[in-house]
Amino acid sequence: MGDYRRGAHTVYDIQYHFVWVTKYRYQVLRGEVAERARELLRQSCMAREIKILKGHVSKDHIHLLVSCPPTLSRAKVMQYLKGRTSRLLQQEFPHLKKRYWGEHIWARGYFCATVGAVTEQQIRDYIEKHDQEPPQADFTIGSD
Repeated sequence: MGDYRRGAHTVYDIQYHFVWVTKYRYQVLRGEVAERARELLRQSCMAREIKILKGHVSKDHIHLLVSCPPTLSRAKVMQYLKGRTSRLLQQEFPHLKKRYWGEHIWARGYFCATVGAVTEQQIRDYIEKHDQEPPQADFTIGSD
């Protein structure tokens, strides 16, 4: 249990791989803008106890591998990160505000995949052999 994180009443390892793109795939994440986006993402994640495991800012998209507390849904994480970075980047870089007419920098959608250290088969095996209960305690359908 070395890599597990702890909360007040939880022990967890919840990891997500997020990818989101700039609106119209404009390549605006360069130089100072890319550096500031990286810093804003770090600050935002730290404030919400989201641990960045790996990340990359490309010219027109961002990849993040994060570990999130169980109190945050994937949608809330994205809403918070995309909303805050869009607003602050446009405040600090007037050319972005002009290019996006004061709207969001990020496109509407995003990609999300869960990441785990345990395979589905390992979980199935664990549940099956967990307590070696009689078959009537088994949850599988059709086990008579």
